[in-house]
Amino acid sequence: MKIIVDAFGGDDAPLAVLQGCVLAAKEYGVQILLAGDAEKIRETARENKLDIAGFDILQADSVITMEDEPTEVIKSLAGCSMAVGLRALAEGRGDAFVSAGNTGALVVGSSFLVGRIKGIRRAALAPLLPSDTGCFMLMDAGANLECRPEMLMQFGVMGSVYMQKIMGVDKPKVGLVNVGAEAGKGTELQTEAYALLQNAPVSFSGNVEARDIPSGICDVVVADGFTGNVILKLTEGLGMMFYKNVKAVFLRNLLSKLSAVLVKNGLREFKRKLDYTEYGGAPLMGISKPVIKAHGSSNALAFQNAIRQAKEFCEHQVIEEIKANLPRTKREQAK
Repeated sequence: MKIIVDAFGGDDAPLAVLQGCVLAAKEYGVQILLAGDAEKIRETARENKLDIAGFDILQADSVITMEDEPTEVIKSLAGCSMAVGLRALAEGRGDAFVSAGNTGALVVGSSFLVGRIKGIRRAALAPLLPSDTGCFMLMDAGANLECRPEMLMQFGVMGSVYMQKIMGVDKPKVGLVNVGAEAGKGTELQTEAYALLQNAPVSFSGNVEARDIPSGICDVVVADGFTGNVILKLTEGLGMMFYKNVKAVFLRNLLSKLSAVLVKNGLREFKRKLDYTEYGGAPLMGISKPVIKAHGSSNALAFQNAIRQAKEFCEHQVIEEIKANLPRTKREQAK
């Protein structure tokens, strides 16, 4: 299996990217195809004693930054590392694509250069976030700030397939983010999406309020991109705040420091549960080939796990399963 990786996406690229790729190639036996400035890639590998002799490199003449407009990935920056990698994916030169670059550009580039699954209205960013019972998939987390009811229904279908195939959840519960649990709550978007999800091939558990999401009440949390991105950023911020304050409690004095020794394993596990690097990245659901968006601040471990995630996405034929479920949703809507 060959994974295409944007070597210049992310805050610590290309070093962190190369380190993660080396780890992934050794651990998972995947082939790596890097997209980026070949001279800079080889120089970085040489300076840091990284063996990339078995990696292929696709030459790119530029990098799309976080400040660039997303549409530039198919316009003035069509030769950037992200665009070069996405075109290679579309041409079948690799099985999946991983990038920690500009999120908007990745959504635009994937949609136009690779294409969406036939019948899917919009691609959705779908990160895995920690909960009391394990983790849940949030979609959309920011790719579509405005959505239509059918889009939310499709998000639920795609998320359900992913959680079942990749995360091993039997009959994933799908919840719709709303201001109340009652069926009639919310705007027209939520009430119409509620009706569609009731008739979709998913285990729909109804509306879910934001305060109940961390409890693990749902395996797939469906929202428009604006709401989902707010939930994502708040969850990340609270996670950092919780761990920082818990750590401060145990470092307060000598007695608390001694107590910390007794619970250090529990604290380490708690930190790991909140650590995004354990999940790797967020799949861009709805694209016709596997695309994984790694966190912009990803380190080597995060890139390694993002590549693992891409490998599992291919192995479990998630896209084929989504395609198989979509006709059923359309038939249900026609009734």
